[in-house]
Amino acid sequence: MITWYHSWRAAIRIARRDAWRSKGRSFLVLAMIALPILGVSAADLTVRSAELSTEQGLERSLGAADGRISDPGLGGVPIMQSPDGRNYNPIGDFDNKPWPEGKADITKALPAGAKTLKDTVGSAKLRTTHGLLHTEIRELNASDPMAEGILAVVSGRLPQKPDEVAATTHFLESSGLKVGSTLTARGFDRAYRIVGSYELPNALDTDQVNVLPGAMLAPLDKALETAGLSGTSPSTTLLAAVPGGFTWNIVKDINTKGVTVESRAVSLNPPADSEVPLFQEEGWGNFEESTAAKAAALAAVGTVVGLAMLEICLLAGPAFAVGARRSRRQLGLVGANGGDRRHIRAIVLGGGLVIGVAAAVVGTVLGLALTYLLQPLLENYLGKRFGHFDVRPLELLGIALLAVLTGLLAAVVPAVTASRQTVLASLTGRRGVRRSSRVLPVIGLIAVALGASIALYGSMMTDQFAIVAGGSALAELGVVALTPALVGLFGRIGRILPLSPRLALRDAVRNRGRTAPAVAAVLAAVAGTVAVATYAASADAQGAAEYQAQLPHGAVSMTIDEGGGRDVPGARSTVQKLLPVDVRADVDRISVGRAGCGMYDSGKGCGRYEIIVPKANECPLWATDPAHPDQDPSEKFSKAERRKLAEDWRCKEGSGGGAYVDGGVAVADAKLLKVLGIDDPAAEKALAAGQIVSFDKRNVDSKGKIGIRLITDIEAADRAAEKGQQPPGEIKTFTAHMAAKTNSYGLSTLLTPAAAKSAGLTTVPLGAYFSTDRMPSTEQRQRLDGELDKTGAAVNLHIEEGYTSENSIVMLALTVFAGLITIGAAGIATGLAQADAEADLKTLAAVGAPPRVRRTLSGFQCGVVAAMGVVLGSAAGVLPAIGLRLTEERQQRAWYEQALDEGWGAMDSVPYVPIVVPWETLAALLVAVPVGAALLAALVTRSRGALARREAA
Repeated sequence: MITWYHSWRAAIRIARRDAWRSKGRSFLVLAMIALPILGVSAADLTVRSAELSTEQGLERSLGAADGRISDPGLGGVPIMQSPDGRNYNPIGDFDNKPWPEGKADITKALPAGAKTLKDTVGSAKLRTTHGLLHTEIRELNASDPMAEGILAVVSGRLPQKPDEVAATTHFLESSGLKVGSTLTARGFDRAYRIVGSYELPNALDTDQVNVLPGAMLAPLDKALETAGLSGTSPSTTLLAAVPGGFTWNIVKDINTKGVTVESRAVSLNPPADSEVPLFQEEGWGNFEESTAAKAAALAAVGTVVGLAMLEICLLAGPAFAVGARRSRRQLGLVGANGGDRRHIRAIVLGGGLVIGVAAAVVGTVLGLALTYLLQPLLENYLGKRFGHFDVRPLELLGIALLAVLTGLLAAVVPAVTASRQTVLASLTGRRGVRRSSRVLPVIGLIAVALGASIALYGSMMTDQFAIVAGGSALAELGVVALTPALVGLFGRIGRILPLSPRLALRDAVRNRGRTAPAVAAVLAAVAGTVAVATYAASADAQGAAEYQAQLPHGAVSMTIDEGGGRDVPGARSTVQKLLPVDVRADVDRISVGRAGCGMYDSGKGCGRYEIIVPKANECPLWATDPAHPDQDPSEKFSKAERRKLAEDWRCKEGSGGGAYVDGGVAVADAKLLKVLGIDDPAAEKALAAGQIVSFDKRNVDSKGKIGIRLITDIEAADRAAEKGQQPPGEIKTFTAHMAAKTNSYGLSTLLTPAAAKSAGLTTVPLGAYFSTDRMPSTEQRQRLDGELDKTGAAVNLHIEEGYTSENSIVMLALTVFAGLITIGAAGIATGLAQADAEADLKTLAAVGAPPRVRRTLSGFQCGVVAAMGVVLGSAAGVLPAIGLRLTEERQQRAWYEQALDEGWGAMDSVPYVPIVVPWETLAALLVAVPVGAALLAALVTRSRGALARREAA
C-alpha cells in the first residue's frame, strides 16, 4: 500500500512538472476539458437557482394571503379542481347540453370571517414618448400587508392617491417615461403621475402599471365605450386570509359555488390523488413522466455526454501522446533505474489526472463566478428572478469528476503505448515497429453493419426517431473503430503524389497510433455537421416546395382588426409614404353590431356575419345532420367513400393566403384584383355593376346568388349551431359572378363599398394591399416598423418575399465548428508528427533539402489528417440524415392516408420529403478546411529546426 502510494505520488509530481514545462500543450488540453465543465456547471447553477421552492412561488403569487379566489367563467356551476387550482372541470354530464358559461360571484364563495383584497387586471393603450403601448393595468392596493411579495419596489413608492401610479421597470424602459412623468391613456383625458417603479419577480418583461382599486379601469372603460372603442376587459380575483388557512375540505366546499382556489395550505401539504375528485374522472389525473420516459431521457443525456467525452478524448489523446513522445528519454531513464511498465503508465496517466483535476477546478470555479456575475443578465433572459443562488456541492462534484475521468481516459492509450517501449528504444529515440490490431477493425466493421441495419430498420419499418439515432450513433462508433484500417487504405494513393505530400501520407499511415485518434476526432465532428446540414438542406427543399405565397412577390398587406378600424387610415398613409408603392387597394370589412367591435370580438353589442353555403354545395363529410347534431357526419361513409368524397370539389379546401378576411367577404374595388395579379375583365365588369365576385363556387347557389347572414345574437347562433340548425339573422342576397379559376391568395368573395352600402351593410376600415415597384429595402422596413409602432395599434404587416431559409446561419455555424475541430485535431497530430519526425527532418537538411521543405511537410501532414477525417466524416454523416428523412416520409404518408380514410379532407398532394445533399457545405469541408489547415500549419512552422546535438551511437 505504501509502495503504491509513493509510486503514484512520484508519478504525479513528474506529471505536474512536465505539464508546467509544456504550458501551451497543457493549456490546450485543459481548455478542451474545462470549457464543457464550465458550461455544464453554469447551466446547473442557473437551473437550480431559477427553480423556486413552493414557499417562494406562493409568495410571488399570493403575497402574504392564504389563497386566491378566481372565477373560471362556468356560470357558478359546481366544479372540481386540482390541488394547485390550475385545472378544473364542471361537475355533471354536458355531452348533450350546452357547456356552462357565465360569471360567478366570488365574494359569496368566501367562508365567514375571511379578509379579502381585490386584485383586478385589465389592459389598454397608454401614451408614451414613442406613441402608444398596450399595457396591463392592475388595480391592487399593493401597500396592503396581504400583498407583500407580489410586487418588488425598485425606486420611488407605491401609489397612495387615485391620481398616482407605479410602473414596472420594463414599461418605463419601453415607454421612455420615468418616475415623475405624467401618464395618460388613449381615449381618456385623466392624467396620472408615476410615483415609483417596481418589478414582478416572476415576469420581469411585463409592461404593467399599478393603481389603487377603482382609480383607472372603470372610468377608462366608460370613456372608451363612449368613444366606440374596445374596453379594458378587466378580470378580478380576491386575495383572502382566513384563520387556519384554506384546507382541502374548505377548497372543495368553495368549489361547489363554482369558483377555484389557489391555496397556500394545500400547496404546502397537497392531498393524495385518491382524495382529489377531479383525478378520479376519466381523462384526468396527476400526470407525471413515466418511468420509460425518464429512462429514455436519461439514456439520451448519457449518450450525449458519452459522445462529448469521446470527442474530447480523441482530441486530447494525441496531445498526451505528444508529451509522452517528447518525454521518452525521461521515461527511458525511469525504466533504466528500476521502474517497470506500471510506473511508466502511472507517469503518463498522472498527466491526465493532473490536467483533469486542474480542468475540473478551473471549469467549476469559472462556472460559479460567471453565473454569479451574470446573474442579472440570466434573470432577464429567463424573465424571472432567482429564488436564491443555489449551489449544490454534490452535483458540482459529479460534474467535476467528469473532467477528471475525461483526462484519465484521454491518457490511457498514450500511457499503454509508452509503457510498451523498451528502455533501449526510449533512450536511443528509436520507435520500433508495431503491427496494428486486427481485432479492432473487425469490431468496427460489425458495429457499422449492425448500426446501419438498425438505422435502416428504424427508417423503413418504424416511426421511432430514437431507433434511427441509436443505429446511426452505433455505426459512427464503428467507423471510429475502423479508422486505423481506413487510414492504411489511404496510403495506397501515396505513389501518385509529389514528394512532400507523399512523405506526409506515408508518415501518417506508418504511425497510425497518433494519426487515427486525430482522424477519428475530425470524423466525429464532421459527421455530426454533415448529418445536421443534410437534414437542414432537405428540410429547406421541402419547405420551398410546400411554400404557399401569401401575396404576389413584393406585394404588401396591412390590416388592423381591432378598434373598429380607427387607426387604419393613418396606417394606410404611413405605408404608402414609406414604401415604393405602385397601386394601393383599400379594404374594408363588414361590421355587425357596435362600430367599435374588433373583427373577432364577441362581447356585448358585437356580432358577426357568415356566407350561406347552399345545402347542395356542402361537403357530405362535414354536413351536420339536424336530427343527430352530435354525430360525426363522416362516420356514415366507408373508407372508400371517404376517399372518393375527398376528391369532390365540395370538399376541397382553399389554399389560404394573405387576402383572406374573416367571414369571407372583402369590401374593396377592382384595384385589389390588380394588386393580387388577377387579370379578369369580366370580374371587374361585374364589380362595376354592383355584383359580388366569388372565387369559391361553393358559395354560389343554383340561381347565381350569394347570401350573407348578419348575426346580432352570437349566443343564440352558437346554440343553434350545436343543434345543427340555421342560426337566426337577417340575410342579404347579392347577384354573384363566378370568377375565372386563378390563385386568389385566400380571397373568397369581393364586394365593392358602393354595393355594400346600397345593400344596407355597415363597413369599417380593415387595411390596405399594395403592389410595389421594387422589393422594399431593409432600411425602409425598419423605418416603417418604427412609425407603425408609434400608433400603438396591433398592425398585421406582411411583405411577400417568397420562401426564405432559416437554416443558413445554423449551417454556417456548423461548418465553422467542424472547421475549428478539424484544424485543432490536425494541428495536434502535426505536432506529434514533428516530434516523431525530427530525425527525418535532420536527415533531409543534411542531404541538402531546402528549409521550406520543413514548412511544406508540416503543412501536408496537417492537411492529410484533416482531409482523411473530413472524407470519412462526410461519408458517415449522410447515413443518419437519410434515415431521419425516410422516417419522416413514412410518418407524413401515414398521416396523409389517415386523413383520407377518416374523411378529414384531401391534402393538396402526396407528401414530398426530399433528401438533399448540401454540396456547398461539403465543398467547404472537403476543400477549404483541409487546405486552410495545411496553410495554417505551414505558416506557424519554423523553417529551420533547433541545432542538432551529437548523440551516442
